Amino acid sequence: MEKKQLRWPFFVVNPKSYLYGEDILKLAKYTDKLAEKYDFDVLFTAQLIDLPRIIDECPHLVPCAQFMESLKPGRGMGHVLPEALAAAGVKATFLNHAENPSTVHELAATIARANELGILTVVCADSVEEGEMIASLKPDVMVCELTSLIGTGTVAGEDYMRASTEAVKAVSPTTQVLQAAGIHSGENVYDAIKYGADGTGGTSGIVAADDPFATLDEMFEALDRARTDFAK
Repeated sequence: MEKKQLRWPFFVVNPKSYLYGEDILKLAKYTDKLAEKYDFDVLFTAQLIDLPRIIDECPHLVPCAQFMESLKPGRGMGHVLPEALAAAGVKATFLNHAENPSTVHELAATIARANELGILTVVCADSVEEGEMIASLKPDVMVCELTSLIGTGTVAGEDYMRASTEAVKAVSPTTQVLQAAGIHSGENVYDAIKYGADGTGGTSGIVAADDPFATLDEMFEALDRARTDFAK
């Protein structure tokens, strides 16, 4: 499978375990309409059991698993097989999230397996130093988010966003950088791109909002303005 190339700026909607079934499908369908309207590449994560339906009904999204392992076909019970994801139409996977971290050995092996199958790797790092180390593994996307800010609604400042992005690019210039922790408004989205990120997105800032659809509208409009204002 040929690996998807994300266009700048891209967006990520990551409902984690907050939504499933019909609720996540509704959010995915609305996000799909916005992705088509604005012509953005949008990664949308979901529970493994929900991904096939989202893939079938949301053609403008980049379907993304929330986890994957380096397992190969054969023995292995209770794991996430890369070949199964690829066969289902999954185009990307998160790795090493603070809520599901990997060892360095497993992370390196899983990135290699993803590369074999054309699956984009979206790898999380908690600090500038960790970002530099993981960048040496050449992930497709690095998520530079401070664990302490996840779900708080507090966004990392300009200094951290610029420093972490520059640190990753210095080691792996082709790795795209996502700045995401605490993103909850259009202003946050605009600033993330302004401060050098290739993409941004959110979880609780979207799913826990009073009106998730209105919040997505605001965020996509801000991303569209950032695309015009900071065109590369």
